[in-house]
Amino acid sequence: MLEVGTKAPEFTLPDQNGKEHSLSDYKGQKVILYFYPKDQTGGCIKEACSFRDRYPQITEKGAVILGVSKDSVKSHKNFEEKQSLPFTLLSDEDHKVIEMYDVWKEKKMAGRTYMGIVRSTYLIDEDGVIVKTYGKVKPGEHGDEVLGDLG
Repeated sequence: MLEVGTKAPEFTLPDQNGKEHSLSDYKGQKVILYFYPKDQTGGCIKEACSFRDRYPQITEKGAVILGVSKDSVKSHKNFEEKQSLPFTLLSDEDHKVIEMYDVWKEKKMAGRTYMGIVRSTYLIDEDGVIVKTYGKVKPGEHGDEVLGDLG
C-alpha cells in the first residue's frame, strides 16, 4: 500500500453512469477511496452495504465514498441498483489506477495463483494527502471502522 503522509495519485475514471471523476474534483473534501475485487460477490456486497448503511453519517462528516474495481461501467450500474448504493463506483478495467494505488497483487485461492485486487481502503484528506490506510479489511465492519476514523 502507499504510505500515510504521501500525496494520493491523481486519476480520472468513469462512474456507473459513464461520468468521469478525477480525484482533484474532491479537493476540500475527505475521500474514502476503497478498492474491492468484484461486483455482486459476497464480501464486496457486505463491504458496499456497510458503507451504504453509514452513508448519512459519513457525508455529515464531509467525506465522499469512491469504490473502485476493474468491473465495467454496466456491471457497476447493476451493482448500484441491486444494492441501492448511494455513492460513486469507478470502473478501472485496465487496472492502471488499481496498480498506482498498489492494490493489484498476487492472490491464491483453491490452489491457483492469479493477479487481482486486494481489498484495501485509503482515507484521503481535504488536501489530497493519504492520512490512513486499511489493509486486511473486514467487509461487514469496514463502514463503522472508517466512520470512527473520520472523527
